[in-house]
Amino acid sequence: MRLRALLDTDALGLKLLGGEDELDRTVRGVMTTDLRDPSRYLSGGELVLTGLAWRRDAADSEPFVRILAQAGVAAVAAGTAELGHVPDDLVVACARHRLPLFEVHESVAFATVTEHVVRQVSGERAGDLAAVVDRHRRMMTSGPAGGGPEVVLDLLGSDLDLRAWVLSPTGRPIAGPKAAGPSAGEPTLPAEVRARLAAEHLATARTGRRGPHRVTVGQTTYSLFPVRPGRRAPQGPPVGQSARDVRDVRDVRDARDVRDARETVLSEWLLAVEADAADWTGERLDLLHGVTQLIAVEQERRDAARTVRRRLAQEVLELVQTGAAPTEIGARLRVAAPVLLPGLGTAPHWQVVVARVDRAGEADGGPVAQALLEEILADPASAGPEQSDRIAVAHTGDEAVALVPLPAVAGEREGSGAGILADALLESVREPLTAGLEDDGRVTLGVSAAVHSAEGLRGALEEARHARRVAAARPGRVCAAGHQELASHVLLLPFVPDDVRRAFTARLLDPLRDYDRRHRAELIPTLEAFLDCDGSWTRCASRLHLHVNTLRYRVGRIEQLTGRDLSRLEDKLDFFLALRMS
Repeated sequence: MRLRALLDTDALGLKLLGGEDELDRTVRGVMTTDLRDPSRYLSGGELVLTGLAWRRDAADSEPFVRILAQAGVAAVAAGTAELGHVPDDLVVACARHRLPLFEVHESVAFATVTEHVVRQVSGERAGDLAAVVDRHRRMMTSGPAGGGPEVVLDLLGSDLDLRAWVLSPTGRPIAGPKAAGPSAGEPTLPAEVRARLAAEHLATARTGRRGPHRVTVGQTTYSLFPVRPGRRAPQGPPVGQSARDVRDVRDVRDARDVRDARETVLSEWLLAVEADAADWTGERLDLLHGVTQLIAVEQERRDAARTVRRRLAQEVLELVQTGAAPTEIGARLRVAAPVLLPGLGTAPHWQVVVARVDRAGEADGGPVAQALLEEILADPASAGPEQSDRIAVAHTGDEAVALVPLPAVAGEREGSGAGILADALLESVREPLTAGLEDDGRVTLGVSAAVHSAEGLRGALEEARHARRVAAARPGRVCAAGHQELASHVLLLPFVPDDVRRAFTARLLDPLRDYDRRHRAELIPTLEAFLDCDGSWTRCASRLHLHVNTLRYRVGRIEQLTGRDLSRLEDKLDFFLALRMS
């Protein structure tokens, strides 16, 4: 904004005391100070507000004004609350250094002037930045020459003082502001904060509500903007359409938005801005929505880069499922290895991961599971597509199948268990995905052992599918199981019919649940602890912080209610399986 605009604002009531010829100067910011030497805090272009507390006598004005002039400030605005007037020596010093001087009446708070200047400057910067964003979007649309979303995020920080990050649906960092100084190279947004933001975004976005969504983490408020590739702004109704028709169109569009949000929420990026957008102007909101459109272009570009890997995985999967010869599968694997794991000297080992996404008892389909599995398997420590996308994921029916390359390790035997662990896959994504699925959806994954040949790939696929069924038998919205568990009793549980499971657990556990409910006892937790301690009275009593006699009384009550004997191995096993199936 120009200095001249300050005089035209009646609400500020500023009086010009000198520097009329300099009123076309541009104000880039505002600073309030009563330091004798504020130069370290000045960068040029500021309107300096001062209450004159730094002035002890007339000799102090000259050095103070000289420092401001050398720093390149736009003007000085002096308040009259301290002295009742602006001293002549300050007027003379400002005239000598060609520095415009305003008088601020004591009835006008510095905060009022600051708020006005900041609002005007921010609005102008937003307009300038919007032009940059639009130009950058056109560059990105024609190719990657625009430099990616990092460029625009840096502009948001430098021009609007907005820190922003692009996150994946599970909270993996895609792009963010550059850290400077001592924190250079360190993440500017902690992992737990990213996970919380992703969880809040998924929980809100799945309802179809329009962004931005506001989230407070600790003392910081973030505004979350969904990034939706392939979306276009809704068009207005045709000319002459009735009001009722317009409402019908709007209702249909809103219903479609909710449906689209449910289908794509697990694959959408989000833009997290460290600010409260509740009071933002329409222009600033439009600017941020423009930024999300730019980011959407980058997401579409990275999705397109996965086409080759997806095609390779689809070809291998079809060969395995149709019973192709191992030599044919091996040839395809040799083609895939350099693409997925470049620089590898020898043929890698492979692991298979199978995923399925279900909502309200119905599968969402392979493509949704495919996009989600690619995200889960991406390297969480890397934002670049070349480093984070080394996984080939195909889909068939309602499940996604990932072919994961692993560097071969000398002396490692087939199926030794090296590579991806099932629990590790979900460690950082469980919270966001659970929030995104809410109460009507599940994600289940199964992980095979590592194999080093085409002959072992078919068995690895079946192994991963069996492991996923084991995971599906467990409670929880996001579950995984590994090949190690297939040698355990848990392999049998998913294949027990539901009515048999219910009857078995009800016969053993319902008497205990009823007793706990009526008497506020803790027989079920006591039974679980007793079995976990392998029937050791001392260890179980210590774990439950009970006297051994109290524990014996509870176990006796369990045996009385169920007609079982917990000293017998068969009865212990029945209780153990009932607890696992409940």
